[in-house]
Amino acid sequence: MIPGMAALVAAVQTNCDIADARHARDVSLCTYLLGMREFYRWEHQLPYGVSPPREDVGRWIAERESRWELLAEEKFVAIPVAGRAFDAFDASQVNAALAGSGLVYGAGVGRFHKPHFFLGQLDREEQRGEAHLLVCGCEYARDVSAIPAASQGSTLIVRREALRQWLWEKAEGWNVKQQDGALKSALLGYGFDLDPQAAIERMTAGEIETLVLHEEGEFAAGRLLGKAWAEKLEGFTGKRAELLARAVRDNLADCLVTLPGLLQRDATDSLHFWFSTFDGLRRELFPSLVQAYSKSSAGDAAKQVPLRDTALSAAAAAGRAHFAALGRRLLDMEESAIEALSHEAATIAL
Repeated sequence: MIPGMAALVAAVQTNCDIADARHARDVSLCTYLLGMREFYRWEHQLPYGVSPPREDVGRWIAERESRWELLAEEKFVAIPVAGRAFDAFDASQVNAALAGSGLVYGAGVGRFHKPHFFLGQLDREEQRGEAHLLVCGCEYARDVSAIPAASQGSTLIVRREALRQWLWEKAEGWNVKQQDGALKSALLGYGFDLDPQAAIERMTAGEIETLVLHEEGEFAAGRLLGKAWAEKLEGFTGKRAELLARAVRDNLADCLVTLPGLLQRDATDSLHFWFSTFDGLRRELFPSLVQAYSKSSAGDAAKQVPLRDTALSAAAAAGRAHFAALGRRLLDMEESAIEALSHEAATIAL
């Protein structure tokens, strides 16, 4: 705790609420209601595995939406730290002012131009090459869609609490039907069938490194594609072109750093976890990687072949060249052309 902590938390949460007022309902109704249920769980500090009372959640959502109606047109408020007021999006300056306090502040613009903010406790920090890593624990202020990891320039932030929530949601969904696949392999690898709560804790600790690798990949991809890439994303007016561009960059980031890192460490459970999240356009653009994973999970696993020596390594190497070239190609295209291309993803898939 620091002097002015209450005012700081209130300011960050106000900005979270303003962002939610404008964007929280931009998703499908099902996604919105699931997100609000987990947001209720966070705000009321309910343990995972305990279902929030449906009637209470319904009333809470109605109250929250009424508050949003009053905030939707408001401007983001300044962030007060040590007697100074900082712009809400100036995360680097806010964190510089918070240095030594044990707190981490996050601010940025995510998918479809939605602002995101949070304030949390600093668990650990370290230097990862040219990037500065901050791992956040307990969170004091956040919006509905808590993003487990993000980059702010050369600063990489991983949110342990948001990651734990995300993993628990995925595990709960799997537990209903218990379908075969990558998620089942990951969960059983962490012992979810024996002790779900303990497994999620172990998985949270273990998969922080996977998120860090991806954010390092984002940093590397950003250097390859240049400043024009961010400007391109900011200029999109529709969703489809942005989805394709983000999928291309995500695949590039993972081929540059995430997959090579997991393969080199022979991190089988983490690799299963990564493939359980490999979906949508990312997967549609990279069917050869899915084929390589299937081969590795079957024959190569039975032969106990090290992951770095499987078809996955070759697929990642091919992906680095393919998605770097595709990213540069998108930079030279108009949004309408990128949108059209997104409907023909098979023509640019690897």
